[in-house]
Amino acid sequence: MTTREDYDVVIIGSGIGGGAVARQLAGTAARVLILERGPVLPREPENWSPESVFVDLRYRSTETWTSGERRFRPGQYYYVGGHTKFYGTAMFRFRERDFGALELEDGVSPAWPINYGDLEPWYAQAEQHFGVRGQAGLDPTEPPRSAPYAHAAIPHEPVLAGIAQRLKAQGLRPFPMPAAVDFGPGGRCQRCGTCDAFPCRIDAKGDAETCLVRPALLQPNVQLISEAYVDRLITDDTGRRIVAAEIIERGARRRIHGGLFVLSAGAINSAALLQRSATARHPRGLANSSDVVGRHFMNHNCTGLMALHPVKRNHTKFPKTLSINDCYFGDLEGKGPPLGNLQLLGKLSEPILRGAMPAWTPRALRQWVAGHSVDWYVMSEDLPHRDSTVRVNADGSIDLRWHRTNMGAHRKWVETATRIIKRTGYPIVLTKPFTVDTPSHQCGTARFGDDPATSALDPLCKAWDHDNLYVVDASFFPSSAAVNPALTIAAQALRVGHHLRTQVLQ
Repeated sequence: MTTREDYDVVIIGSGIGGGAVARQLAGTAARVLILERGPVLPREPENWSPESVFVDLRYRSTETWTSGERRFRPGQYYYVGGHTKFYGTAMFRFRERDFGALELEDGVSPAWPINYGDLEPWYAQAEQHFGVRGQAGLDPTEPPRSAPYAHAAIPHEPVLAGIAQRLKAQGLRPFPMPAAVDFGPGGRCQRCGTCDAFPCRIDAKGDAETCLVRPALLQPNVQLISEAYVDRLITDDTGRRIVAAEIIERGARRRIHGGLFVLSAGAINSAALLQRSATARHPRGLANSSDVVGRHFMNHNCTGLMALHPVKRNHTKFPKTLSINDCYFGDLEGKGPPLGNLQLLGKLSEPILRGAMPAWTPRALRQWVAGHSVDWYVMSEDLPHRDSTVRVNADGSIDLRWHRTNMGAHRKWVETATRIIKRTGYPIVLTKPFTVDTPSHQCGTARFGDDPATSALDPLCKAWDHDNLYVVDASFFPSSAAVNPALTIAAQALRVGHHLRTQVLQ
């Protein structure tokens, strides 16, 4: 005989969305349970090994997804803290205009049901929780702030400081990239050289486990069960309320009952779980009377650039300190459709290049390239498209179809960025686009809105179809903007968590 487990709030997923809600509810009278399908990521030497992370794929999920007939192993990471255990620490606010309808080359990026002002105080709180370092007043597209950054920007290392000056000489306005790193006097960061796409062995990276989940677990009302895969959500007879999450924990299937459910499994897996939970009353899946769940997948249009100089070596350890938004809303002349954001990538190494360069490339050449490159990330907005879908295959695996949009503007941005970078003194620029295999910025699969006919969630991320289900991860995004999504997920999750604490759970 098993004991029934009841909680006031069950949070599915321990990444930024679930972690931020948990932190808001920590210390309240509500009994909160976080369910995470992955384990706590071990602290081990392999955390900082390019061979282990990029060649052996030690931490990447072993699952296989499809995209039509194509099969691939996605860049998914299932651990307490979610994908932030491997992210590059970029913590941008969306621009104020990103919340309104915006004309792009391929069409209109839709407006959000909330505006920048609704999120501004929560952006500020999220920056505090993550210890974001930055400098206000330099980004030409920066939205209004109620307060400056609490922590000074991470200074450029010498090679990058020189590039920043040469960018300014072109009339551009480079600025310090806002980053969640515990850097500076008394900070943990050692500039180890393995930050972007690596887990941090010393807790210097501001990830969701370190900044949200662990602080929440310090309160007695919050618990965590890791290695617990949620297979489906169970409704009551009316279909209006979720009553339980059916989980598989170390091979055993059981149900966790709750009064309120917060789904934060990531845009792809949240959509898949809602579809797996289909019933006779909800044949297309839960929260899906509008038929938008699993549609409008977005992931940004991104290309990696390697700037090479035949003589100059790049000894930079932590390069994620520089960004450019001069072409965010137009070209260099301020005309034409928006192009996007340019920021530095983590420092590439020979093992990382092994998968990016042809197999016949000599190891010595890869080492030379890595030693002489400055590595950039070119990002453009990806428009939502109804036929960009997440679906569940008969065997339970995920089928991900990405209908690419706004690619003309992205190609123009890559060409423009290449010219900009060459003018900083790097005569060779190599490019490599990112594909569906790397869904790092996944969003949009359960959009929120003002109309239940065209959205799955209301402006506070509650499912229109259910009284006690909230979806709080990047699923809710109606558009992707052209900067990293992490801080916006955190801000909305803190906003939703505050609403639950003060309005719903009283």
